[in-house]
Amino acid sequence: MNGASVTNLPAHPIDIDGRDRRRHDSRKRRTPRALQLKEPVRRALLQIEEALAASSAFDPGSSTRSFMLIGSDYFSTLLMPKLAARVTLIAPSTVLQMMDYPSADVFGLLSDRKADIALDRALETPEWIASQKLFRSWLVCIARRGHPVMSGGGIRPGEALPAKVFCATPQVLRSADGSRTGTIDPALQRLGLSRKVVITVPHFQAVALAVATSDLLGSIPVHFAHLVADRLELDIFMPPMESPAMDVTMYWHRRLDRDAGNVWLREQLAAVASFEPKAHAIA
Repeated sequence: MNGASVTNLPAHPIDIDGRDRRRHDSRKRRTPRALQLKEPVRRALLQIEEALAASSAFDPGSSTRSFMLIGSDYFSTLLMPKLAARVTLIAPSTVLQMMDYPSADVFGLLSDRKADIALDRALETPEWIASQKLFRSWLVCIARRGHPVMSGGGIRPGEALPAKVFCATPQVLRSADGSRTGTIDPALQRLGLSRKVVITVPHFQAVALAVATSDLLGSIPVHFAHLVADRLELDIFMPPMESPAMDVTMYWHRRLDRDAGNVWLREQLAAVASFEPKAHAIA
C-alpha cells in the first residue's frame, strides 16, 4: 500500500454503533457523520447476515443445533411438551432451551442474539422484529370440582359466574409483579364492583394448583384451563363479563427471516399451536 492510500484512509474510523474513536475528556463521542452513517451501516450488516443465513442449509435429522426460546410458564406448559414430542422424533439431536423474561426484555434479547424466538402476547414491535400470530386466547374462571359456592348456587361448569359470586369468592391471581389487579378488573370497576384477591403468584401453573387444593377461584387462559382441568379435577366457568382476547404471537429478529433453522423451528411452533378453534365461551 503506498503512502497516498494510507493518507486517504479516514483519520478517525467510525464504530458501527455510531461512535468515533477520538477521545474527548477520556470518553467516546458520536460525530454528526457517525450518526448519519449508523442506520445505513446497520441495514447493510443486516442484509449481509440475512444472505449468509439463507445460504446455510438445515437438516433436522442430523442437526445438533441448539435453539433458545423465551416464554413464560404458560408457554412452557402449553406448548413445550408437544414441541418436545415432535422435535425428538424428527430432529433427535437438536436441543431446545426456554427461558422466562419480562416482556420488556424480549426484543433486547433477540437483538443481542441471546434468543432465537420469543413467545408472548401481542406487543408493539420495532421495525427490525418480525412476528406471526399463533392463536387467540382469553381468560376463563376455574374452581375445584365440588366447590361449595358453585354446587350450592346451582352454577354448572361452562356457565358464566354471576358477578356477585365472582366478586365475593376469594381468588388467587397470576401477577408477575405482585399487583392484585388483572385484565378483568377495569371492567368490574366500570360497574362499581371489585373482587377479593387474597393471593398472587407469578405463574398460571401455581394458580391452577392453588385452586385445586382450596376453595379459591382463579382465572387462567382458556387453552391452559382445558389442558389441566381433568388432571387437577377443576371445573371451568366463564367470567361474569367477556374478558379481553389476547393474540398469542411469536417474534424473531428479521436477520433470521430466511435462516433455515429458524424457519424450521417457527414451522414446528405453528404446528403445535394449531389448537381447534374455540368460541369465546365454554361449550
